[in-house]
Amino acid sequence: SRVLKECEATGGSQLLRIRQVWNDIVDAGIRENAQPAAISKTTLLVHVSSSPWMHQLQFLKKDILSRLKAELTTPVLEDLLFKIGPL
Repeated sequence: SRVLKECEATGGSQLLRIRQVWNDIVDAGIRENAQPAAISKTTLLVHVSSSPWMHQLQFLKKDILSRLKAELTTPVLEDLLFKIGPL
């Protein structure tokens, strides 16, 4: 809950840009089951639809983070946090 509160305090324009990039770098299956929800400092909180998707995304985390970093100039993301939540 601490991370979520920190994330909610961050400006929406950064998150909007991340969501645009997210939709370009992940495939349709991931887009339907996982969406960026908030950002706090260098951590992106991603809401996922279920535990199996959360588990699967842990395996893809490094690749997704690398793709995000390549597309974004700011903010610099260092970590992804997956949590079951509303899409």
